[in-house]
Amino acid sequence: MLRKDTKIYIAGHRGMVGSAVWRALENKGYTQLIGKGSGEVDLKSQQQVSDFFKTSSPEVVIDAAARVGGILANNNYPYHFLMENMQIQNNLIDSSLQSGVEKFIFLGSSCIYPKLAPQPLKEEYLLTSSLEETNEWYALAKISGVKACEAIRKQYGKDFISLMPTNLYGSHDNFDLETSHVLPAMIRKFHEAKSRNHEPVTLWGTGKPMREFLHVNDMADAVIFALENEFRDNLYNVGTGEDLTIKELARMIQRIVGHEGEIVWDSTKPDGTPRKLMDVSKMADAGWKASISLEAGVRRTYEWFLENINHFKQVKL
Repeated sequence: MLRKDTKIYIAGHRGMVGSAVWRALENKGYTQLIGKGSGEVDLKSQQQVSDFFKTSSPEVVIDAAARVGGILANNNYPYHFLMENMQIQNNLIDSSLQSGVEKFIFLGSSCIYPKLAPQPLKEEYLLTSSLEETNEWYALAKISGVKACEAIRKQYGKDFISLMPTNLYGSHDNFDLETSHVLPAMIRKFHEAKSRNHEPVTLWGTGKPMREFLHVNDMADAVIFALENEFRDNLYNVGTGEDLTIKELARMIQRIVGHEGEIVWDSTKPDGTPRKLMDVSKMADAGWKASISLEAGVRRTYEWFLENINHFKQVKL
């Protein structure tokens, strides 16, 4: 039974998801939150992670730590995306098992599902066909984490579960144009083009692929729901169950930012997966659903971007 003074370790507590989970837990009155920066515990080091668990003795672990990035980063650093993510999650999962952690929440990504799987994506579609080539390295790492948690449930009967969010965005997102995901990259591109007399904005691909987006505060809410309830299965999708085309997303962000220039689509660049809509019926059946609309969420995110704009180096588009 979760108590307000349960020792909860949030791996990746300074990232977008981890920091949102931390804030949400604090707001709900949880008092024993544990977070360690990479300078204190290198999650890629089995010894450091093992030592940390022995000294801190967490009762609950939330794994929000990962090396993440968009199509460009995944293409350029396949080995790092595969190996570093496996090292991080394997160390956390195994140390949690060895130290007697009873509740472990592993956070993954919708990219674990096959590229051409039927839509919307159901949990049972995992491993039914080939992955999207542009992010298969990250996806393979996350699939291994899902399976490790499933194996622990099967062999040891422990409450290790995996939550697979759709595309996340929100405050503390990554707005670096070389490594960011599509939504924050668009916010930054449109804002900087607006500040340069509404210059044209060039975006990758055709704009035809469809994507679903979930505000990070909704994701944090889903994590807490999973913490406070017992789930009968090991794998649950987390999303809104609604999607739109990248072209529609671009127009929405352009309008919210106030950019009045042209949008140019560079069709020589890859589109990625044609569609990634999550079937969120299992979470709905468990009693949870998203509450922040995309329009409201993008407005909040742009406000946060403006408040923190001095941290972002201006770049030439």
